[in-house]
Amino acid sequence: MLNVENLHVSYGESEALHGLDFKVAPNEIIAIMGRNGMGKTTLMKSLMGIVPTKSGKVTVGDTDITNLKSYERVANGVAYVPQGRMIFSTMTVQENIETGLIPRGESKVPPDIYELFPVLLEMKGRRGGNLSGGQQQQLAIARALATAPKVLLLDEPTEGIQPSIIREMARTLKRIRDERGLSIVVSEQVLSFALEIADRVLVIENGEFVHENLRSEVDEAAVAKFLSV
Repeated sequence: MLNVENLHVSYGESEALHGLDFKVAPNEIIAIMGRNGMGKTTLMKSLMGIVPTKSGKVTVGDTDITNLKSYERVANGVAYVPQGRMIFSTMTVQENIETGLIPRGESKVPPDIYELFPVLLEMKGRRGGNLSGGQQQQLAIARALATAPKVLLLDEPTEGIQPSIIREMARTLKRIRDERGLSIVVSEQVLSFALEIADRVLVIENGEFVHENLRSEVDEAAVAKFLSV
């Protein structure tokens, strides 16, 4: 569903990503792990078109999205939940989700989104800024799902969220994968969360992949070494 070939991304003269290659199958969750500053967020932003690609190719299904604008990528099935969630704090929960419907030309929130996140149904009239961090993360995911994506990108979704909500989020993401057949890419530093949800784990260090394993074959100690400061 998502195919990334020889992806190079630079900030000015400084190259941040050095020829990354990976594929994500339909119905697969991959976790991209690494310490801060190793390239996780840059990769996410480049896949979303926020940071331009220096060279390489990104396709969703048969569609080349490498040179598309962010909104065009959304129209071609890519949804993004950025680090820090970036919800609209003065808008209600329902209004936040409705912004995700705009690319589809729809205005009514599908019931299945509220089924995934019952707390958002209870709070649909509440302003986004009045929600807890975990509730805001659920809102950000719900807004992304409203675009009916084929590929869902989540940048550090567990950041600043309490453990009970992290476990609930893991269950919800697996349900989304199972029910919707999405490809999900999660950048993450929390190893337990990554191992809970991922079918495959990749480790990025200094803009290059240095380790990759199926979840069933992951050497937790080896991955943990890459994450330690």
